[in-house]
Amino acid sequence: MNMNKIVEFVKGNWTFILGGVIGGVGGYIYWLKVGCSTGTCPITSTPLMSTIWGAVLGALLFSMFQPKRKQAKE
Repeated sequence: MNMNKIVEFVKGNWTFILGGVIGGVGGYIYWLKVGCSTGTCPITSTPLMSTIWGAVLGALLFSMFQPKRKQAKE
C-alpha cells in the first residue's frame, strides 16, 4: 500500500480507530477489574474476548460521531 493511501484511510476513519482503541482498553480493564470468577462467561472469561468486544462496541459507539461524507460528483 502507498503511504498516502494509509494516511487518507486514517483521516477518513479516525473515529472508528479511536473508538476501537478506547473500547479495547476499556474491555481489558473491565476484564481486569470485574472479569468472570467462574470462567464460564463467554465474553469476560478471557482478556482477549473482553478486549475484542470492547473494541467493537467502542468503534460502533464512536461511529455515531463520524462526520457525513460528501458524495463525489459523477
